[in-house]
Amino acid sequence: MTAAGRVLAPFGRRRTEVVANTATGGYRIVTVVDPEGPMPAAGQFYMLTAESGWGGGGDRPYLPRAFSVAEATEVRDGPGVRLSFLLEAVGPGTTALARLDHGDGLLLTGPLGRPFSDPRELNPDAAGAILVGGGIGLAPLAVLRRNLAARGIPERSLLGFRDEAHSGGLELFRCSEVRLASEDGHAGHRGYVTDLLAVMLGGDAAATAAVYACGPPAMLEAVRAMCEERGVAAELAMESPMACGYGACFGCAMPLRGGGYMRLCVDGPVVRAADVETALVEGAGHR
Repeated sequence: MTAAGRVLAPFGRRRTEVVANTATGGYRIVTVVDPEGPMPAAGQFYMLTAESGWGGGGDRPYLPRAFSVAEATEVRDGPGVRLSFLLEAVGPGTTALARLDHGDGLLLTGPLGRPFSDPRELNPDAAGAILVGGGIGLAPLAVLRRNLAARGIPERSLLGFRDEAHSGGLELFRCSEVRLASEDGHAGHRGYVTDLLAVMLGGDAAATAAVYACGPPAMLEAVRAMCEERGVAAELAMESPMACGYGACFGCAMPLRGGGYMRLCVDGPVVRAADVETALVEGAGHR
């Protein structure tokens, strides 16, 4: 690990085997055993490719897909790490991954990218953490929640969904205080998850808050703007189209506040909200 908490990936792509593929609402949780890989840090991601039926004869999909890890635990009866990924089948790549069955091969590279910071690194006066997730963006926050709980750091999780068909993954937040919002009103507050965040940051709470968010670009931008307005320290786990995952293709370059660019795969995907002018990244989303 580096001083920033980044876990370095083994060189090259490696084969893992699917041990479970379960439905969770409108999503899937695909779990593999990685016998060679290290334990990832919360917020890091992997580049995923199905071993078969991927790019054959020039058909889509061809490039790997980037996914934050949703759960990572040590294998009990042998070496390696058990990794789970939360995904929604919305295009050729995600559909191929969603169809993986027990025993199928999944090729991956990772863990990659910059992870979440400690709450006290984000805000020296932090009394705990507020996690804000939207849709499948809740995945990296589930790992962060587990890590915070293991260290006795207070956290509250705010999770929002578009509707019942685009929801799931709540079991990843077991033993956590979770507040829900849904745009169609099927669960919790009828409205946006940022409505819950606004209430939580009311009064004097902003001074001791450390906010961590992952979700669709519009949600992240709302979180960024809200935290900026209230002077709240925040980190955003962002998404952008990626071809490699390790900085070679520059496909995920995005502008920084004050000029210059960053590559989300190596300088992110977790970024300080104050470092970016906007979280509205074009082309974000898995297909």
